[in-house]
Amino acid sequence: MNHIIPAATPFLPPKRPAPPQTRRLQVVSPYEPAGDQPTAIAQLVEGLRQGERDQVLLGVTGSGKTFSMAKVIEAQQRPTLILAPNKTLAAQLYGEMKSFFPENAVEYFVSYYDYYQPEAYVPRSDTYIEKDAQINEQIDRMRHSATQALLERNDVIIVASVSCIYGIGSVELYSNMVVKLQLGGRIAREQLLKALVEQQYRRNDAAFQRGTFRVRGETVDIWPSHLEDRAWRVSLFGDEVDSLREFDPLTGEIAGEMESVAVYANSHYVTPRPTLLQAIRDIRVELKQTLERLTAEGKLLEAQRLEQRTTFDLEMMETTGSCKGIENYSRYLSGRGPGQPPPTLFEYLPENALLVVDESHVTVPQIGGMYRGDFARKSVLTEFGFRLPSCMDNRPLKFEEWESFRPDTIFVSATPGGWEMERTGGTFAEQVIRPTGLIDPPVEIRPVEGQVDDLLAECRTVMGKGGRVLVTTLTKRMAEDLTEYMTEAGIKVRYLHSDVDTLERIEIIRDLRKGVFDVLVGINLLREGLDIPECALVAILDADKEGFLRSTTSLIQTIGRAARNAEGRVVLYADRMTNSMRAALEETDRRRSKQQAYNAEHGITPQTIRRQISDVLQSVYEQDYVTVAPTAAEEDGPVEFVGKDLRASIAELERKMRAAAADLEFETAARLRDEIKRLENMELGLGAPALEPNRAGRSMQEAAPRRGGKGEWKPKPLGPGGGGYDPEKKRGGRGRGKK
Repeated sequence: MNHIIPAATPFLPPKRPAPPQTRRLQVVSPYEPAGDQPTAIAQLVEGLRQGERDQVLLGVTGSGKTFSMAKVIEAQQRPTLILAPNKTLAAQLYGEMKSFFPENAVEYFVSYYDYYQPEAYVPRSDTYIEKDAQINEQIDRMRHSATQALLERNDVIIVASVSCIYGIGSVELYSNMVVKLQLGGRIAREQLLKALVEQQYRRNDAAFQRGTFRVRGETVDIWPSHLEDRAWRVSLFGDEVDSLREFDPLTGEIAGEMESVAVYANSHYVTPRPTLLQAIRDIRVELKQTLERLTAEGKLLEAQRLEQRTTFDLEMMETTGSCKGIENYSRYLSGRGPGQPPPTLFEYLPENALLVVDESHVTVPQIGGMYRGDFARKSVLTEFGFRLPSCMDNRPLKFEEWESFRPDTIFVSATPGGWEMERTGGTFAEQVIRPTGLIDPPVEIRPVEGQVDDLLAECRTVMGKGGRVLVTTLTKRMAEDLTEYMTEAGIKVRYLHSDVDTLERIEIIRDLRKGVFDVLVGINLLREGLDIPECALVAILDADKEGFLRSTTSLIQTIGRAARNAEGRVVLYADRMTNSMRAALEETDRRRSKQQAYNAEHGITPQTIRRQISDVLQSVYEQDYVTVAPTAAEEDGPVEFVGKDLRASIAELERKMRAAAADLEFETAARLRDEIKRLENMELGLGAPALEPNRAGRSMQEAAPRRGGKGEWKPKPLGPGGGGYDPEKKRGGRGRGKK
């Protein structure tokens, strides 16, 4: 008799119920939708109302896609997760959404590592690389603020990078391990302290900081994990909660009285003691089985190594409740089965959530690639006895898991990828009209033979009219050789590629706009987000060399760099028409004809965008991973300039702040504290005014008075390692000693 084995049912975590509608998501903007924005917004909203799971918004650069997203969110009144391909774009979107939704909980959820070296083993050289990481406290706080806002509020917009598909701990445990205190309620002091310790808060009566609590008689001060510059003071009268106050931890100034507070865990990986003990028992069972297998295979060295490392981890977990690399045992801590996906931010989303995938042609392929890289590294660790096989379940989501978990989705891109277009059957909402009336540039094709000399003539023509030229090549060597050749021909030219330091890139783009030189040669850095209104010509060399750098997406994005100038045009040097070229030209012509028809119908004359040159450092893309530090001139106030060591400046100010506080000079200490907060925000790329709290994401913020006259945050991108770059070391100390 034949037995049919049923296919394994994919794991689907239970959806959180939709929160009650207590606050409205409301866009605050002086602008109304214009061009084809109203049509695109109406089409997307109608699709969501009809229950369409996948929709695509094709929006050209400069057409106001973010504003359209905000209007769709406002119309739907649904908690929204916006997925960006990197921290740079996430920071930009966060800033824009904060300005559109000032009264709502706009949160930021990206990787909290300033520096991350994953655990790895290289068998060929017998090299073991231990995990090394530096966690950014500010981003960790914002991640806590994001998850708490999802659990407490309905008016939530989370801007996240693709790192949100990594495990962060079970939403059931995180939402259940909450200490709720109410004015007039009853709780014993010892019970409160024990609950805080179980939530991984540390008692520290001397150095009070985020994630700690201190006890003075019947007064317990708690600095919650999601607050930056405020703490809570719980005053007990016997077992009764006598008062709940929010105060400034540095000055002790009381900010307000509160009726109730909810203290969430200090870690997303918090685990109740019974669960931890059960996990330790299960880990011991797996260890025994794995050691038996390794011994049977004759891998005695691997067996000894695994036993030693795992036993040490288990002893640490029993004693302290945690250990280094505890995430490798996440399967047991979260109660998931072998092969099941880890808990991620997607499980914190309520059932009525909305997902917006920005720059989907980049973001979607990233999601698919993350699991494969993680699997390859961990399979080697398992094979050679560095980790138990269960460590493989501490991983990012597989693409098919993300596909099944995600809520209703809008994919946003100027060049949508094949996967998302297939999901929608080729249909999409379109946004190709720019409010400024600018149209896509005309494209001309010329032969490859003599392309350099022809390019020289074109450059001289454009320079004579005061314009700038962008040239894209295929290799770094060609970019450098072309730069040298054009310099000898008397043209002011620079090159830009991945070997050029980040900070130097900004200076190069700034100098191009100012006219210090006229021609910029690059490879792939002249694509998405490079905003140079002065650019009147884009030249693409060897455009018929089919490949990644000359794909349809790359060509459309590069052609778009000339769309900021009314006189902009594009020259492709090619001897044959490739499929990518044909598709890019057809798409550009389609957009151009639609834009021209709209301008003719409404009597709009395209005008080149005029922007202050100083604004170039405000553009998230162009300031790519920059940190800005102050001078030590305290009397004159900090003078901002690019390139100094920001960490050292913050450490020096912290030393002065503590010294001032020790001398009871609290006003000086508070002023220094404000400056430190401002610099830390700069270091993160979140250019907030000093001490400006994330109002919408703070629990019980309504009970505390707001500060007036402060602007909204304007995030800047996050630097690798959070460090600064010192160009003086590279340039012979140029600029040193400037006042």
